[in-house]
Amino acid sequence: MPKIGTRKLYVLLKNDFEKENISIGRDGLFKLLRSNYLLIPKRHSYFKTTNSRHWMKKYPNIIKEKELKCSEKVWVADITYLKTKEKNYYLHLITDAYSKKIVGYELSDNLQTSSTLKALKQAINNRMYKHSLIHHSDRGLQYCSKEYTETLKNSGILINMTENSDPYENAAAERVNGILKHEFGLIGTFENFKNLSHQLKQSIYCYNNLRPHFSLHYNIPNHVHMENNVKLKTYKKQNQNRKIPTLI
Repeated sequence: MPKIGTRKLYVLLKNDFEKENISIGRDGLFKLLRSNYLLIPKRHSYFKTTNSRHWMKKYPNIIKEKELKCSEKVWVADITYLKTKEKNYYLHLITDAYSKKIVGYELSDNLQTSSTLKALKQAINNRMYKHSLIHHSDRGLQYCSKEYTETLKNSGILINMTENSDPYENAAAERVNGILKHEFGLIGTFENFKNLSHQLKQSIYCYNNLRPHFSLHYNIPNHVHMENNVKLKTYKKQNQNRKIPTLI
């Protein structure tokens, strides 16, 4: 995890500091890294992979005011692009909204529904729990297609979509894309598909099994997915007049 954030790095190193009698706090670690030019500046990129201007049925957003309390209650789906010297490839992702674990993915050279479906079917095959599940995505034609929605319905999964082109409606999926690209180096240009595929596989393993998440109180996605033992932190500003969200 060569570009992990300093706060998460401190959580990972704290026990080692104590064992070696190294007296340093989080702010001290920030100062140490800054003085050695080891803080990583963020880069921003944008590439549109969503085509929501189509005739197919779009579904409402029914999870706006709902708070998650366990895994496999809501999955979030998204597509992002990755580059090689040969051409662009597309990463189709399914992430559990509670545990932040990537539960299904497919790397392909196209934006066809068949590729998006492979990620979904992988996630379905890896399901651990039998309770009700909601699939959340943008209004891209892949997610609205008959083949994709029928797969969801046949698996007993409810369909949920963004409504107002608001990026915060699919923030969890966008966040995962950013972590894979910026922290694990997938934003770069790879030599070929083989190199990219190998790096992606390693990155997803480390993301799921090694990287602590702020919203999980610095727990690991795979641990949280199995234990369901954390109350998620929220990035939204608290509003005292807002209705108490329903637990799902």
